[in-house]
Amino acid sequence: MRLRHTAATAVSALALALSLPAAPAAAATGPFTYVYTDQTGTPHVGLLPDPVSRVCITLPEVADPALPPAHTPKNYTASVATVFAGVDCTGDFFTLRPNGGHGSERLKVRSVVFS
Repeated sequence: MRLRHTAATAVSALALALSLPAAPAAAATGPFTYVYTDQTGTPHVGLLPDPVSRVCITLPEVADPALPPAHTPKNYTASVATVFAGVDCTGDFFTLRPNGGHGSERLKVRSVVFS
């Protein structure tokens, strides 16, 4: 009788574990914006909505070193954002506080990582 009860409990626990959703990837909740200039010289606002945390993100619009870097980053996420002058989170860096940290037009950016 105990063996059946133990087996039923184990099977129930396994079924419950399999029915739970997988843990979502950690994300920096909120938007991160920056200004970049396209090949014609027109400025645009780039957006990373709820970016993944702890992963270096090269800004796609400025990954090509022939293009000018982005600037004026604004961190409206709930995480600290560290912006880098180079692609793949290389070069000079600057940290932006969560919930409104920002940099001026003088802060050149090509990649970012969120805590």
